[in-house]
Amino acid sequence: MDLGIDGNTALCTAASSGLGLASATALAAEGADVAVCGRTTANLETAERQLREAGDGDVLAVEADITDPDHVSAFVEETAEELGGIDHVVTSAGGPPSGPFSSMDDDDWYDAYDLLVMSAVWTLRESRPYLEESDAGTAVAITSRSVREVIDGLVLSNSVRRAVIGLVKTLSREFAPEVRVNAVLPGAHETSRIENLIEAAVERGEFEDYEAGYEDWAADVPLDRIGEPGELGDVVAFLSSERASYVTGAAVPVDGGSMRS
Repeated sequence: MDLGIDGNTALCTAASSGLGLASATALAAEGADVAVCGRTTANLETAERQLREAGDGDVLAVEADITDPDHVSAFVEETAEELGGIDHVVTSAGGPPSGPFSSMDDDDWYDAYDLLVMSAVWTLRESRPYLEESDAGTAVAITSRSVREVIDGLVLSNSVRRAVIGLVKTLSREFAPEVRVNAVLPGAHETSRIENLIEAAVERGEFEDYEAGYEDWAADVPLDRIGEPGELGDVVAFLSSERASYVTGAAVPVDGGSMRS
């Protein structure tokens, strides 16, 4: 299926690894020019190589901290200048620290809010004029299935990410009809974050080996496995495309059916 985004420009935040990179890769494979940002030079270099191998479009990789509004603004402006505008935005962010309510202080809460919510606010605020100028303007926020069903030990993610869904639903009306705004709610995908969590649990003696830890993560997933990052990326690319032209304000689970609500 031709998604109709060949030659478009996509800006993806925090996309030097993980689900952000998977989304950028899916867009690049469809022929889009892609700009990504991240904080780690080595990850950015690896991401740039992956994106260039995925498609024939231009690639821009920028070192930026999405919790700094000045960095976000500079990233958006550089993307628009270097790639000739912005047609699609994908907001992504790493996960905040795990732990129960009792272990979190005020700084943890404020840091999580900047990371998960304000980064999206700043990105969409700065990108809006370019998206509205485009004939194909879209925004997709990568959040988590935890916005629908809380996950034990992730109080920051469970609580703060829900604000992004409120933002998406509101902007799907405020930005309409020029720009469509949607969210994806990923369950567990085998990113480096999940791999690190499993390996840490193995070191703590919770699992005998990585395979046992993986099976535990997949135990309650009807499809009997956790996702591949590219499977989430494909959904993001679809929502960004003209094939999803009547989809806006949606929050789409991509979790192998694990969510029960």
